[in-house]
Amino acid sequence: MPPLIDVRNLTKTYSLGEVTVRALQGVTLTIERGSFVAVMGPSGSGKSTFMNLVGCLDRPTSGRYFLDGVAVESLDRDRLADIRNRKIGFIFQTFNLLPRMTALENVELPLLYKSGETPNAAALARRALVSVGLSGRERSLPSQLSGGQQQRVAIARALINQPEILLADEPTGQLDSRTGNEILEIFVRLNRESGITIVLVTHSDEIAAYAERIIGFRDGRVVSDTPVKLAALRIGPAGIGAAAEAEARP
Repeated sequence: MPPLIDVRNLTKTYSLGEVTVRALQGVTLTIERGSFVAVMGPSGSGKSTFMNLVGCLDRPTSGRYFLDGVAVESLDRDRLADIRNRKIGFIFQTFNLLPRMTALENVELPLLYKSGETPNAAALARRALVSVGLSGRERSLPSQLSGGQQQRVAIARALINQPEILLADEPTGQLDSRTGNEILEIFVRLNRESGITIVLVTHSDEIAAYAERIIGFRDGRVVSDTPVKLAALRIGPAGIGAAAEAEARP
C-alpha cells in the first residue's frame, strides 16, 4: 500500500506586499499509516504551513501531495472539503468550542457537514466523549469544563467521523503540564489502540518524546528526520477514565 502521506518537492510561497516569503522550500517526506509523528521547529520554520497543506486547508505553490495514494494538490474546493471531512481530524491550541452548545452538541457538529442524515449522531458523539474520558459530561457547556476537559471535547469532535489522520497543532499550548500530559496520553492510546495516524506540531522536546518519529523544520526545509523511542507512556493502570476523574475533582 502507498504511504498515507506522501509529499514531493513541496513549496509554498507567499507575497506580503513587496516581500516574498518562501514558507516551504522543496519538502519531500512520507508518513506511514499508524505513525505518531512530531513536527518541530522554531517560529517561521514552515511547520504550520506544512500542517495546513497536509490538512488540505491550503494548496502548495508547486510540488505533489498524495494522500492515501490520491494526488490532492489540484482537487477542487468541494473535493478537498470532502477529504477533510472524511479522512482528517483537526485539533488546535485553542479549543474552538461553541460556547452556547453542550459538549455533546459540539462533538456532533462535523456530522452536519456529511451528505445525508446521521440517525445515530447522538450515540456516536457519546461514544466519542467516552473514548476521551468524559462520560457524564455530555450536557456540560464549555464554561462548565476545565481547559483539559474542553480539549478532550475538541478531540472527541475530531474523532466523530472516524478519521484516518489526526492533525494536532500545539494542542497542549494552553494547558498546564499535568493536563497536557493527560491529553498526550490520549493521543498515544488512539494511535496504539485504534491505529490513527497522528501528526503533532510542537516546539517542546518533552512533548515530542511521546512520538515515534521527530521531523525537524528550519527555514522551510526538513533538516532532520529521527526515529525516537517512546520514553514513557505515563498512563496509570486505571487509564484515562481515572485521569479525567482526578481532573474533575476540586
